[in-house]
Amino acid sequence: MKVSVDQEKCCGAGTCVLLAPEVFDQRDSDGLVVLLDEVPPAELHETVREAASVCPGVAISVAE
Repeated sequence: MKVSVDQEKCCGAGTCVLLAPEVFDQRDSDGLVVLLDEVPPAELHETVREAASVCPGVAISVAE
């Protein structure tokens, strides 16, 4: 799995950070997503998929 984020689409909801704080963070200045791990370990794949699916800005992409 490879994860990417589009900060231009991010609305700063923070759902991704709540679901997978090992993979996502938010910038202090504006709350936009920061990708911490673009190739997360297998045990986080399900959670990362969920974060991508619930992202209101559709800012998270997952390539399998």
